[in-house]
Amino acid sequence: MSLQGDYDSQNIFAKIIRGEAPCYKVYEDDDVLAFLDLFPQSYGHTLVIPKKAAARNLLEIDADSLCQMTLAVQKVTRALVEELQPAGVQVAQFNGAPAGQTVFHIHMHIIPRHEGESLGIHASQKADPVELERLQARLVRRLNSLTA
Repeated sequence: MSLQGDYDSQNIFAKIIRGEAPCYKVYEDDDVLAFLDLFPQSYGHTLVIPKKAAARNLLEIDADSLCQMTLAVQKVTRALVEELQPAGVQVAQFNGAPAGQTVFHIHMHIIPRHEGESLGIHASQKADPVELERLQARLVRRLNSLTA
């Protein structure tokens, strides 16, 4: 898919926002939703999406939605770092299929990185749902403690 085109309101992230598809939510407010990636590149890989912007990529999102998404990325990243103690954190955002984008609703990846891990952009193995639920509970607790 190129950078130009129409927003598909049936993409998986739009369905998650509308409650038509499940996710392992770790954070939500009026503007954004953050949830664990089902095909994580690393333990704790989290996605952050704007809820109100029907934008496929960085070129289409309005400034306010982009700002709210970025603030949420910072908040969730802090919680991930405090909870998981990674050696580093990769924050990534892809625009268009040639750049690695696979879901065409703008989103940002927060990927905790540990020594010795590869830096690939796509994982091939689906995470264990039980492990995702455990991690979700840990991160929700951590985020709640940061905002309390």
